[in-house]
Amino acid sequence: MTIAIGSNRAEIRQELSRATYDLLVIGGGILGTSVTWMAAQAGLKVAMVDAGDFAGATSSASSKLVHGGLRYLQTGNVKLVAENHRERRALAADIAPHLVKPLTFLVPVYKGGPHGAAKLGAGVFLYSALSVFGDGMGKVITPHQALARVPALRTEGLRAAAVYGDHQMNDSRVAVMTVRAAVDAGATVLNHAEVIGLRKTGGTVTGADLRDWLDGSEFGVNARLVLNATGPWVDHLRRMEDPDAAPSIRLSKGAHLVMRRQQPWKAALTTPIDKYRVSFAIPWEDHLLLGTTDEAYEGDPAEVKATEADITQILDEAGHSVQDSQLRREDITYAFAGLRVLPGGPGGVASAKRETLLSRGKSGMLSVAGGKWTTYRHIGKLVLDTLAHLPGRPLGDDLAAILPAVPLPGLASPEAVALRLWTDREPGMRMDPLIARHLATHYGSIAFDLARLIREDPALGERIHPDGPDIWAQAVYARDLEWAATVDDVVRRRTTLTVRGLDTPDIRARIAELLAG
Repeated sequence: MTIAIGSNRAEIRQELSRATYDLLVIGGGILGTSVTWMAAQAGLKVAMVDAGDFAGATSSASSKLVHGGLRYLQTGNVKLVAENHRERRALAADIAPHLVKPLTFLVPVYKGGPHGAAKLGAGVFLYSALSVFGDGMGKVITPHQALARVPALRTEGLRAAAVYGDHQMNDSRVAVMTVRAAVDAGATVLNHAEVIGLRKTGGTVTGADLRDWLDGSEFGVNARLVLNATGPWVDHLRRMEDPDAAPSIRLSKGAHLVMRRQQPWKAALTTPIDKYRVSFAIPWEDHLLLGTTDEAYEGDPAEVKATEADITQILDEAGHSVQDSQLRREDITYAFAGLRVLPGGPGGVASAKRETLLSRGKSGMLSVAGGKWTTYRHIGKLVLDTLAHLPGRPLGDDLAAILPAVPLPGLASPEAVALRLWTDREPGMRMDPLIARHLATHYGSIAFDLARLIREDPALGERIHPDGPDIWAQAVYARDLEWAATVDDVVRRRTTLTVRGLDTPDIRARIAELLAG
């Protein structure tokens, strides 16, 4: 039996309890969704569960970048940058051009700064060369040219700016689309379902017992192999398998701010803070995204948040290159934090390697941690290849070949989608251009499904909040076809209400009623 998109939670729980899966993935973040998608493409019977929402923790608390990693050049990791560029361009061209868009970055050079114009010019030229100049040629421009692109740029002591190209996205929407792609390929998924115990057969982990957070019901899932992809909680689950399991990771907190933008920016800023750290100021969702921090975190992963100290640090570091008028605290609409999962070991977290960790426990459970959005497909393939070649071949013979560039649902030109939505000739159906653009860049061609909802009920075409582009059709679609089960699922990860500071108590109450209906 295949569980279709739009099935209710009871039907999904019943299917999870009834079937025996080739692979059970615990964790629906970057790694879990990618592996589930790849495994389903490869023909495995795969299930994925998450204690919270899909990408509900760190995977929706990123810097929203799909990038090659300019700073990796400083450590001489040219091969990694080239690999990142290949994946970045694949996402932008073949996998998700409706969700991943190009963005120009400036690196301002100030008098007394940690890097000179010549060094940065050489760096961005090499960076663009490793991308085969697909985003233009990295170069150095004058302060006047830089100010034309970023009007809020601080000009005191500005000597020049280096220019390079990368991409950005809305991480929550990419995650939801990846889950949908996995389900389209045959996976069974359920969010808000917490693992309360591991099932074992003959000393080998063969499934998990779960509790549905929404109604308290308990159920179990049987599987030939279990993958622990729980991010910051990876060691918690490893200790569930083996109480004596030694710690394998450490955590670093990265906080960000979202601010109202005073005027349009044509580029983002990558500002060197010292020889190793940078501060980002990125135009995103008609706002400005600032960050990030990088400090050791030893608390409960569920309690991570942006503190007053984080906010002060981010504003101070942004002030190296951004004018004070753009950094007013009253313009902050949202502050958030996530946790990077790093290898255990000595030294500071800022210098720790950003790498994917794979291990197998004494009872056969495989654990994976680390990863980043830019290379999430590549990492998913790597994990799946590892699963296929485990001792004893728990998944049988080699897996079927995985198509190299299967697109995410909704693949289309956002410009073409927006134009069609805006120019709809049906009486009374012409959509506001801002709303049309918003839907096109968050759903691609799936935006036409939302337009059909509006045709059936014109009230769904109304804005949820007058100051934002999100409409009520998105909330209905999130409830019925995107696994949104809580108010936060809708306002934080299926729409942009929270990041814009528009999730008022009245709106949250109306969405709660809609979810209960």
